[in-house]
Amino acid sequence: MTLPPDTATVRIVLVDDEPLVRAGLRVILDAEPGLEVVGEAGDGSEVPQVVAEARPDVVLMDVRMPRVDGIAATRAVVARGRQHPPAPRVLVLTTFENDDYVLDALHAGAQGFLLKRAHPEEVAHAVRLVARGDSLLFPDAVRRLVAAHGPDTSQGDALRSARLTEREGEVLRLVAAGLSNAEIARELYLGVETVRTHVGNILTKLDVRDRTQAVVRAYESGFVPLRG
Repeated sequence: MTLPPDTATVRIVLVDDEPLVRAGLRVILDAEPGLEVVGEAGDGSEVPQVVAEARPDVVLMDVRMPRVDGIAATRAVVARGRQHPPAPRVLVLTTFENDDYVLDALHAGAQGFLLKRAHPEEVAHAVRLVARGDSLLFPDAVRRLVAAHGPDTSQGDALRSARLTEREGEVLRLVAAGLSNAEIARELYLGVETVRTHVGNILTKLDVRDRTQAVVRAYESGFVPLRG
């Protein structure tokens, strides 16, 4: 995916069935330097057209909507991105961090999630984070979400068949702990480019789009313990 340059304005589409929520987010984000809301949708059914017209870098997506929810809308964004790259990155919004919809949204291709009660500066930081290609994950929350659904033996089989090297396994565990590439490099005494290469190999072997899906798979398979 082509990421916006550091000096570019991050273009954002807001998706929420509550007009008041969208209005509040627009005020918060438009007040931030380098961020601009370029479109809105009140339901997931409107997302493909709005994304096609507005060409955002980030979609801030509510997960619970009355007609087409954020999970289906995220799938639509990802599918369109395959046909018309680059795909915008999706950051889902939820009222409760143990919302079942969140895990489904991560499976669908979202790069992370954010609670609606987050402070304005946290919202702006999250948008910038995913716009530059990072994932927004909270390891404890992801562990709880996966634990509530139970282990997935098929994911365990898939991860074993991926044949990760010992070093790749170490890197995946640290990614699941929420560490950035730079932090992993310091932890393992490696260069950042070397870590980036390992992460790329992990994504290829697991056949996942990004770090978010790799982390979810690591927890669901039991490769990274849900406790401790």
